[in-house]
Amino acid sequence: MRHLMSPLDFTVDELDRLLDLANDIEANPEKYAHACDGKKLATLFYEPSTRTRLSFEAAMLNLGGSVLGFSSADSSSAAKGESVSDTIRVISCYADIAAMRHPKEGAPLVAAMHSGIPVINAGDGGHQHPTQTLTDLLTIRSLKGRLGNMTIGLCGDLKFGRTVHSLINALIRYPGIRFVLISPEELRIPDYVRDDVLRRNNQEFREVIRLEEALPELDILYMTRVQRERFFNEEDYVRMKDFYVLDKAKMQLAPKDMMVLHPLPRVNEISVEVDNDPRAAYFRQAQYGVYVRMALILTLLEVNVC
Repeated sequence: MRHLMSPLDFTVDELDRLLDLANDIEANPEKYAHACDGKKLATLFYEPSTRTRLSFEAAMLNLGGSVLGFSSADSSSAAKGESVSDTIRVISCYADIAAMRHPKEGAPLVAAMHSGIPVINAGDGGHQHPTQTLTDLLTIRSLKGRLGNMTIGLCGDLKFGRTVHSLINALIRYPGIRFVLISPEELRIPDYVRDDVLRRNNQEFREVIRLEEALPELDILYMTRVQRERFFNEEDYVRMKDFYVLDKAKMQLAPKDMMVLHPLPRVNEISVEVDNDPRAAYFRQAQYGVYVRMALILTLLEVNVC
């Protein structure tokens, strides 16, 4: 039995096969419409989510399976003090696979250690968000035709942004990747990512504060929101939340083939006037998230579709 806690749980070859499967699902959805008939996915979401939870549910329903679960800790026995390990033991009696989001780093790993079914980390605090990373990789490869030899700008909350941390870990395994880390001093990438991931792997990167400085050199701009829920006080959040706003004027500085990604939800870091720009790919990115989660469910359940 296999779980997914981090993008690094898959080798590059396994990732390529997973993305190939996702592309085949996109091209031939009817081929997979009954692949998981009789299977059940449990969505165990201890903190709010729209895209991740609903895309997991859509993925399983598209495969012919069914879904059960909860969308907040308050609506589960966690409100009564039940531990994650006990919850997953019980859920293992009801479902075939589980997706867990939790505000505490490492909670899905604890669940996996006590589970009788595959567990997917759907986001744990500021740590990892591997299925968003799979979505990002599929989006980049589908739109740019490759996953190597490009310059990627990561902009916004790089300190608490688990999507950024996961994406860096995944992309350093591809050749010719160069990162431009765009953030205010207070939201710079954590030392453990800078030192233990980037520098340890001799990864090319530079850190800048101004978005305008980085835009002309980018193949991909990955925007992130400043996350209110990760701040200890409202004053710091208010001071940081409007530090970056991507608008039509800034987009004129970017290459004609640069793509803009965002894990969503956005607040105001991307102006709605950018939505009609052909380089805005964040809503297509959300659709790719369904395909890649379908591929992941099939892979972890070891379902082969001929």
